[in-house]
Amino acid sequence: MEDQLLNLLMFAIPSLIVGAIAFLFFREHVQNEDNRRKFLMLKQLQKEALPQRLQAYERFSLFLERISPNKLLTRVAPISSNKEDYSNLLANSIEQEFEHNLSQQIYVTDNCWSVINASKNATIQLIRNASISDKVDSADTLREVILKDMMDRVPPSNAGLAFIKEEVGDLWN
Repeated sequence: MEDQLLNLLMFAIPSLIVGAIAFLFFREHVQNEDNRRKFLMLKQLQKEALPQRLQAYERFSLFLERISPNKLLTRVAPISSNKEDYSNLLANSIEQEFEHNLSQQIYVTDNCWSVINASKNATIQLIRNASISDKVDSADTLREVILKDMMDRVPPSNAGLAFIKEEVGDLWN
């Protein structure tokens, strides 16, 4: 009886060891396959999302170009000689452009979104500050002051454009 039990153990122990090793290898293989499938699926999703991301960057680039004070003042003419009305018209025009592109934020990074938002707010602030100046008494004077100010410095939208260009460049690296 003891010999049979000893023989049984001599056959069972190696079988259990081989079974345990096979189980570990099989489990590792299944995990690797799951990771490979997840990687391929993520790669496919990124490939499909890339055109949408690029389109979002394009739309935000266009937005930043359109709110650049030089281009904005050329495109949006004053409807009266009142400087506050014109300042509000310019700010509303920027906000409308922004709201038109609002849904594109899901395709850009949080940092990019923050820079675009900051560029928009800085441009509106630039217009508001120019309109409260003592030397500005009409819409036409407001235009002149803003245009002269833009000759001496870089528009706030340029920072956003530079950031977008950098991010798009990083997409290819």
